[in-house]
Amino acid sequence: MAVGKTACSRRDAGPTNMDLPAYIECRADVASYNGFALRVAGEPDFAAGLGWKAVAGENPFLQQYRLPAPIEAFGHSTDLIAFTSTGPMAVLEGVAAPELAERLGIVPVVSTPEKFLGEKIIHEVSEDSGGVTYVTRISLNVSTVEGLPGKILAGCSYALDVK
Repeated sequence: MAVGKTACSRRDAGPTNMDLPAYIECRADVASYNGFALRVAGEPDFAAGLGWKAVAGENPFLQQYRLPAPIEAFGHSTDLIAFTSTGPMAVLEGVAAPELAERLGIVPVVSTPEKFLGEKIIHEVSEDSGGVTYVTRISLNVSTVEGLPGKILAGCSYALDVK
């Protein structure tokens, strides 16, 4: 699915027509993802209705869920996902962050034995309207986090900034 096409509409982000891998792999647009994310964050029973089980974690900036069945993301299977403040991430095992980043064309910003962080901008556009600039940005990210040893986060950041 190309950027600009929706993984599902904001109203229809339900169990039967949701394409979670599309959100994770940056194959959805900002409006579609934000509609889905608002339901996950704002409707207490939405995630449970999808069969997702919240997973407690040490990182207050990640909301983790165990899925009822594995999904395929970036060629790897996982049943654990995490949401950051800007997007969904697959929690992957059995792959090194630098290797996955290289395969996805992601340039590392930080690459040490302790930490990896890389980003690739998929789509970015600025629009001016009445003295206000709206910046839409979709970026693919690969990272490691201290609270998930031996695992990497790979997913998408959907951002709409007003300047």
